[in-house]
Amino acid sequence: MLIQKLRLQRGWSQQQLAELSGLSVRTIQRIEQGQTASTESLKSLAAVFEIDFSSIHTEDTMDDSSYAQETQHALNRGVSLDEELAFRHVQDLKRFYLHLIRYVLVISILAIINFVTSPHVLWVLWVALWWGVAILFHAARVFMLFPFFDAKWEKKQVEKRLGRSL
Repeated sequence: MLIQKLRLQRGWSQQQLAELSGLSVRTIQRIEQGQTASTESLKSLAAVFEIDFSSIHTEDTMDDSSYAQETQHALNRGVSLDEELAFRHVQDLKRFYLHLIRYVLVISILAIINFVTSPHVLWVLWVALWWGVAILFHAARVFMLFPFFDAKWEKKQVEKRLGRSL
């Protein structure tokens, strides 16, 4: 686990980490064994290790389209589903903007290479076009331009299927 690795890199015992973070030794042991931790516990550990909370949050391997898994995950972490969804949306926005920055930088470099090596054949336009299409699909997903793919729609469909009204 990441916590154990960070702790060992600093040469701390579980007892020392517990004292520094304000958590119990048993909580540290559980987290290092891979059990889920509350948001507050993870924030305490992130502060002790002086790292960003999102880098210590290791539960990002869930399937985005599973409402039941998201609900269970949120309950395990001790946060509401709305908070979990908001956190995931912010992570998606961050990934999109990083994707967009990479696109601009790489296409700029490829354009320079294209104009220097073979200005009469603009092959860079094909790369920019297809990668641009991928960026548009990414934006459509992140900015929920297709509302029938987001978690709220899934929740509504689950409730409808179970005969409950929202």
